[in-house]
Amino acid sequence: MTSTPVHPKQPDVLKLMDATASDEMLPSLLAQQLASCLGTIQTEPISVGATSPSEGLTYQGRALPIIPALALKATLTTPAGPLATLQPLRDATLNQLYDLYKNNATAAGRTYVDSLVTSQQQVRNIQQGLLNQLESIKDNTAPSQVLAALTLIQMKVSPVIAIHIPFGGDNHSDIALAAETAQTVAGVATIASLMSQLATAGLTDQVTFMTLDVFGRTLGPTNTDGRQHNPNHQVSITIGKPFRGGVIGGIAPVANDYGALAIDSKTGLASTSGDVSAVNTLGAFGQTMLAAVGVDAATISSLISVGTPITGALA
Repeated sequence: MTSTPVHPKQPDVLKLMDATASDEMLPSLLAQQLASCLGTIQTEPISVGATSPSEGLTYQGRALPIIPALALKATLTTPAGPLATLQPLRDATLNQLYDLYKNNATAAGRTYVDSLVTSQQQVRNIQQGLLNQLESIKDNTAPSQVLAALTLIQMKVSPVIAIHIPFGGDNHSDIALAAETAQTVAGVATIASLMSQLATAGLTDQVTFMTLDVFGRTLGPTNTDGRQHNPNHQVSITIGKPFRGGVIGGIAPVANDYGALAIDSKTGLASTSGDVSAVNTLGAFGQTMLAAVGVDAATISSLISVGTPITGALA
């Protein structure tokens, strides 16, 4: 449970409702722990999917820019005009320097220079191929965000990429839950597409997918023409090598609707006697995400003050 029914509280939920060290957001905590081992260009997360400032990310107290998929494409793809013609001139100059150095170097030196030149060409080819992926982006929809995120992952730009997948939105007057149904089907298809593209890129076991919502929705039998805000539960999805398949936690009648139960951290089962109380399940989610990516227990407890890792969720 997130303990809030308010849309603009998304930043607070990402900070696990004041449970994180230095008021840092969970995506930024993950990024700080992952950047060095992943060898990314930057430590800060990147958001390509935020639809409002309240969905933006912060890092060490700084607001991070929101970079929609179309903006990423415009920034990274090869420009037309004089700048594009400079690359052949640069290559010719480097070739002259390479020949001069190689002809006067030792055998070990020539081997070293060969490795550098080959690597430079390989990197250029890989990067151009990845940048070409962005050419097919035509909008800022969830499928375009997935393509942008996949490209950033392959380029090792950032350890954490945030996207936005609609699953019904603010559906207070959604007759027969038609929009929620359509967006849920489309949202699941988007996730399936992401996992398929990760598999094609050979990244299935190297990327973790997780979701976190600001609040859940009312679930009672009268909620057929729209749902209201529910601070007592929300459902997160996690996919990746660190996780065991299954359902963690559960719900029960709460406040004329339904809400999260406590969780047994060892089994992951919902239980009224679970050692993780319902109000601490948000902190436990954050701790579990850190544990899943390999952060040690002492560091986890120093970064998130409430909850405990749900070991029953981990493979």
